[in-house]
Amino acid sequence: MSSRPFPGRRGVLRGSLAASAALTLPVGLGAAPALALSGRPGAGWGVQTGDVTANSGLVWVRSDRPARMIVETSATESFRNPRRWRGPLLGAGTDFTGTTRLHGLPSGQEIHYRVLLADPQDPRRTGEPVTGSFRTVSQRRHDGVRFVWSGDLAGQGWGINPELGGYRIYDTMAALDPDFFLCSGDNIYADGPIAETVALPDGRIWRNITTEEKAKVAETLAEFRGNFRYNLLDENLRAFNARVPSIIQWDDHEVTNNWYPGEILTDARYTEKRVDVLAARARQAFSEYFPISTLRRPYGRVHRVQHHGPLLDVFVLDMRTYRNANSPDDQGADAQGILGEEQLAWLKRELSRSRAVWKVIAADMPLGLVVPDTGDGRPNIEAVAQGDPGAPLGRELQIAELLRFVKHRRITGTVWLTADVHYTSAQHYDPSRAAFKDFAPFWEFVSGPLNAGAFPANTLDGTFGPDRVFVKAPTTANVSPAGGYQFFGEVDIDGDSGELTVRLREQDGTVLFTKSLQPGLVGQ
Repeated sequence: MSSRPFPGRRGVLRGSLAASAALTLPVGLGAAPALALSGRPGAGWGVQTGDVTANSGLVWVRSDRPARMIVETSATESFRNPRRWRGPLLGAGTDFTGTTRLHGLPSGQEIHYRVLLADPQDPRRTGEPVTGSFRTVSQRRHDGVRFVWSGDLAGQGWGINPELGGYRIYDTMAALDPDFFLCSGDNIYADGPIAETVALPDGRIWRNITTEEKAKVAETLAEFRGNFRYNLLDENLRAFNARVPSIIQWDDHEVTNNWYPGEILTDARYTEKRVDVLAARARQAFSEYFPISTLRRPYGRVHRVQHHGPLLDVFVLDMRTYRNANSPDDQGADAQGILGEEQLAWLKRELSRSRAVWKVIAADMPLGLVVPDTGDGRPNIEAVAQGDPGAPLGRELQIAELLRFVKHRRITGTVWLTADVHYTSAQHYDPSRAAFKDFAPFWEFVSGPLNAGAFPANTLDGTFGPDRVFVKAPTTANVSPAGGYQFFGEVDIDGDSGELTVRLREQDGTVLFTKSLQPGLVGQ
């Protein structure tokens, strides 16, 4: 365990918030702001933080009308002698969302902040402040690091169900007092409408909160924005966002199922068939609703490195934007692969530069699990592995090149984390079991969904020698969250020994599997 107290002030505070929360649809939060509202600006969608470093952080908010974003920070919750930050004007061009960069913060400290929204015509007229806190990255190795990860939210028609307490898994994750949350993709299901009721196999009725934008597949920018707003109707998620910084990546359902650049849809639900058009709109909404600074730069990108002190670097991959078309994936040469040549070169370069003890590779898709794409009736492949246990083919060629690079550069401490397949498992990859042998052993851990249908375990591909050491998955497809099988993972890096411990947990926090890894070893 880390030297930091456990569960900590944040977990205790979150428990008190949960006890008093009433999970109902907040008035006015289901639709875009009206420009003729009376009163003062409101921030009913809560606050978020991201891009947290040793001395900075990015704060996000959404207003219910045009407003000036103002952030105040303090070392204590009393906000005595606060430091003030003047943020941007929030308007229709960004769906009334915005971020403010806080800089010059003390390292390894709890930062309390509150966001004020001011009337642009009268700065003295401000709405009710929305408060939050986060810890800046500690540069002291002794402090350790703890974070949680998962993915897949509101999928397969299973949305916010007040009768079950909404997205309860966020309460459980908050109680662990993590330094940050890594979401491995599928933050929304833009292709998954949410109905008011769904009949469960045992005769019970699942009841969803619904909105206009979730009544159909998302095609317009307004509909994609509405999908991101939908999840923020959940009290558990808003409270979690206010206390835990995030590292967010995307996968397919932020746009549509199993998409790839250049694809033309055959799905009759869509009037806009060009995936590139849908992806551009989805990317804009994604950049508006999460605090990710790399998306706001010219030629913005999802892939990036998040440095977390001397113990940890997180390499966030984008396995969507640069991939080739889904196919049987059995070609003998494939330079583009699932990452694209430029992203692969970036990943090699950043891995070789990293001096962190642990290098977490945050992948939005698994490596050795066969994930098919049969949407158009053909036996295409959606992820990396195609089921042929022999020498690398198709997208496996690019992964083989990366694994070979890691081995020959003697890069230590690589651990792969992902979600996507809607169950939890631990795979150990070893060249002694593999058809391709020029790599060092490594672990891949899978955890999810957060609130979506659960599915049976995927088959393994033997090319890289995976051994499924642990798995928990249902035997039938699309088990609702009412039936369990909702998972997240925890990573705890001890500040004294440098040991990294992974725990795979159920929604209620029950530990299903634990694996501890030692620092400084090439393959283990």
